[in-house]
Amino acid sequence: MVLLTSLSRNIYFLGVVGTLELLIISSLSGQRIANILKAGCVAALFAFIIFLPSALWGNWPGVIVVAVKVLLSVMAAALVSATTDWNSITRGFATLRLPDIFILVLDLAIKYILLLGGLVLDMLYALKLRSVGKNESKTNSLAGIAGTTFLKSKEAADEMYAAMECRGFSGSYRVGQRSSLRIWDYLFILACLCLAFLFFYLQGL
Repeated sequence: MVLLTSLSRNIYFLGVVGTLELLIISSLSGQRIANILKAGCVAALFAFIIFLPSALWGNWPGVIVVAVKVLLSVMAAALVSATTDWNSITRGFATLRLPDIFILVLDLAIKYILLLGGLVLDMLYALKLRSVGKNESKTNSLAGIAGTTFLKSKEAADEMYAAMECRGFSGSYRVGQRSSLRIWDYLFILACLCLAFLFFYLQGL
């Protein structure tokens, strides 16, 4: 959906995608709906501000279409994030027989981005609390944060390697239980096929 949305040049297709997303989002809880809409609106507003000079030169339709595409794409990604557990995504990749090294790198990257991001944020807060007045050596502080983050990431990588060795992890992802397709799965596949057909039809391909 994100790929077709970004490639689409037809406003009717974007309207269909937006309708489908709102239909799915409406079945969620209020807090999840608020989080998804907030993420999409913030991203769309940021894209609109970035392309505002182009709009001032008279390209208002193009800027609005870009903002709508960003809104729909971010809402689709936020919808998957809100309704799907990451372990389920990893299990799905393993079921599709994707290379184990791809799943491993993706799995570790997602976890360590969150971990190291929190570490960097804590260090920045600590640096702000210790900084009084004007700081003339900002590059030294940045170098210290980068060096500490590198050492922490190396230490965490060594600990994870040792933990995976102790648990007998061989680098391969195996699905313990094969689940069969249900009626909702077939409906989802049918909806994806219809969306792809509608894209090519409206594009005139």
